Amino acid sequence: MQTHPDVVVVGAGIAGLSAAALLAKAGLGVHLLEAHHQSGGCAGTFRRGPYTFDVGATQVAGLEPGGSHRRLLEHFQLPLPAATPLDPACVVDLGDGRPPVRIWRDPARWATEREQQFPGSGRFWQLCSALHQANWAFAGRDPVLPPRSPWDLAQLLPTLRPANLASGLLITATVADLLMLTGCGSDQRLRRFLDLQLRLYSQEPADRTAALYGATVLAMGQEPLGLWHLESSMQVLSQQLEQALAAAGGQLRLGHRVTQLERTGEGWVVHGDVHGEQPQPFALAATDVVLALPVQSLPDLLPGQLPGGYRRRLASLPDPSGAVVFYGAVDRSLLQSDCPAHLQLDWAEPGSLFVSVSREGDGRAPAGQATVIASVFTPARPWFALSRQAYGQAKAEALAGIQRGLQRQLGIAPNQWRHGELATPRGFARWTGRPFGFVGGLGQHPSRFGPFGLASRTPLPGLWLCGDSIHPGEGTAGVALSALMACRQLLARRGQVLTLGTTAEFGR
Repeated sequence: MQTHPDVVVVGAGIAGLSAAALLAKAGLGVHLLEAHHQSGGCAGTFRRGPYTFDVGATQVAGLEPGGSHRRLLEHFQLPLPAATPLDPACVVDLGDGRPPVRIWRDPARWATEREQQFPGSGRFWQLCSALHQANWAFAGRDPVLPPRSPWDLAQLLPTLRPANLASGLLITATVADLLMLTGCGSDQRLRRFLDLQLRLYSQEPADRTAALYGATVLAMGQEPLGLWHLESSMQVLSQQLEQALAAAGGQLRLGHRVTQLERTGEGWVVHGDVHGEQPQPFALAATDVVLALPVQSLPDLLPGQLPGGYRRRLASLPDPSGAVVFYGAVDRSLLQSDCPAHLQLDWAEPGSLFVSVSREGDGRAPAGQATVIASVFTPARPWFALSRQAYGQAKAEALAGIQRGLQRQLGIAPNQWRHGELATPRGFARWTGRPFGFVGGLGQHPSRFGPFGLASRTPLPGLWLCGDSIHPGEGTAGVALSALMACRQLLARRGQVLTLGTTAEFGR
């Protein structure tokens, strides 16, 4: 192994893979270290017999012209992965006996659906649309947020337009505030719908989701954007980025668990061990380190090295979510012929369900069968405090509750599953190496969004962050953008410029 690459990237999820491939293509010597036996992290997959299950993420944004994944793949001169647009993007059952809400891809059809489901809500959606248009054009100009240096500020200021300055008046507002501003605050059914959807993408309900963030994620399912279902599995994104890294001369080292970072006079030394029957320690020197890990990992990786104010900031952050996830397989004949790929159910125990159903021929199940993944957000830490007996009981109760919800939503009885298993935060901790099995980034509360969020530029020279804790975070498209931002900053410090191609739509 090269003992002194230019950059060590830690964590081979989508953010780490994107950062490593970008830096390697810019001509730097890059080693990407991953503790697991495969890349992908929360967007990875695993197999059970003939079934392939997406671990966490089950849908993708950013494949449209100007989207983050598309821009990256064009930069690497790689084709887009085989994917089909989701239409509807999701079907949301509020459990009130009324028809479920279908989030259509066509904007006009979605507008009609909204008015039928939530009469009189037009002003709310019009305001969200105006905020989204300003936000999306702004994001396409690659701002650096939050700025932490003169260079960062110089990149941010030219991206601002009058629309962004106007929308900035709502920088501390929540989506619930937008409801009140537009006279929709008393529509409890709309509020329940927003709480369910926003929880998926911002880790927070409407009264705790930043208005500017929420306005955009609520528009992600419609053209010219859209959500996509990948053929084969979510792993294809990682495979393409691995290909880009290898083509540029970068090195992916699987089974390399990083245990400590040490700041030296000339850079960093990365300490860890290589998995095996007898783990072997390693030490790798580099000028720069990019961490694509949850920020909750920093205190353990940098004992005694974090500045006091930064350490206190990290300690004040609320925990991200954990997840309880059911992975099942079923005969497709038991599903309705028009069963959508993604559904949401307002459910009491163990909580609201987000359900993903494989498509016939998409590589996840044999012909005539389907995989079904049902996830529920949960506080993560309590799962680690349970005794063995209490843990087993909690798993059994969660499994029974999810299967009751799936019977309500899909009509599948517990004895009709060909395969079924349950993962908890304990399992996610083992799989991803994330503290307490956290599966989400920082909740997009106004106090942690945009200019108030954590920066990719840390107080420690040569240490950079990307991933779902960093703006804009969340989802594969968001973490890819966070990687681009960190790489631009790192390369600028070396006197290099990183520019990805944009479309006319994003260059305005």
